[in-house]
Amino acid sequence: MERYGLVLEGGGVRGAYTAGALAWLQDNDITFDYSVGISSGALYLCCYLMKEKDIAYRTAVFHANDPKNTGLAALRKEHHYVAYKYMFNRYLRDQEHLSLKPLKDNHVNMEVGVYDLKEGKTVWMNPDDMDDTLDLIQGCCALPVASAVVDYHGRRILDGGITKMIPIERAVEVGCTKCLVITTKPADYVRKPGSPIVNWLIKRMYKECPQAAKDYEVRHINYYKQIGMINDMVEQGTALHVRPSKNIHVSRFKGDVDKCQELYDLGYRDMEERRQDILQFLGRK
Repeated sequence: MERYGLVLEGGGVRGAYTAGALAWLQDNDITFDYSVGISSGALYLCCYLMKEKDIAYRTAVFHANDPKNTGLAALRKEHHYVAYKYMFNRYLRDQEHLSLKPLKDNHVNMEVGVYDLKEGKTVWMNPDDMDDTLDLIQGCCALPVASAVVDYHGRRILDGGITKMIPIERAVEVGCTKCLVITTKPADYVRKPGSPIVNWLIKRMYKECPQAAKDYEVRHINYYKQIGMINDMVEQGTALHVRPSKNIHVSRFKGDVDKCQELYDLGYRDMEERRQDILQFLGRK
C-alpha cells in the first residue's frame, strides 16, 4: 500500500510559487496521506489543508509585499529587518481571521518544522501543538537574525530551514513511500555557503544555542543532501519534483505585487503542465 506525502520547501516571498501550486492541488481535489512544510511552506500548507486558497493568494501576492514588513519600518516596530509579528497580527489574524482550529479538530496528518534553540535542532510540530495565536506558524517563518525569536509554549523557535530547507527526510522517516515535492528555486539555482557576518551574528544573538551557528555554517551542505535525496527518489520513481520552470527575480525578503503574481501564476501553470505526470504518480489515472 503506497503512502503519499506532500513536501514543501520554504522561501520567504518566493513562497508565492508554492501558494499557486497548492491552489492547483485544491482545485483538483488532490489530498495526501501526510504533508510537511518549512517556513512559508508551512503557512501555505495550513491554508491548503483548510481549503483557504484565497487567504494564501492574498498573503503571497499582497500582504507579504507590504513595505512595512521589512527594512526601516520593521526595525522601528520590532527591532529586526522583518516584522513578522506585524504581518501575522495585522493581516492573518485581524484581517483574514485565519484559524488553525480545523486542523486540530480534523486531526489532520501534517507537520511543520521549527528550529528549537533550547534543543539545538529542528523539531516537528503537528496540529495538536497549534493554537489560534498563530505564533507557531510565525515561528516557522522567523528567519535567523532577520526576525525576532518566537516564544511558544516554553520553546524559543526560529525557521526550521536552518537545517531542513526541504523536509524530504521527515516524509520518508514517517513512512511515506511516494512524495510530491514542491520547491521554490529553479533548476539552475546555486546555494552558496552562509555569510560569515550572519554566522557571527547568530553566535552573538543566540548564545544559549551554540549549535545554531554550527548548523547555519553547513546549511548549504544540508540543502544539497536534500536535493540529492530528492533526485535519487525521482530516479527510483518514488518522488515527483515540481519547481519553477523559469527564474522570476524576487529576494527572500522582498518582492512586489506584479512579480509575486507572476510567481503565483507560474506555480499554478507548472502544476497544470505536469497534470498527467502528477495524476499518474499519485495513482489517479
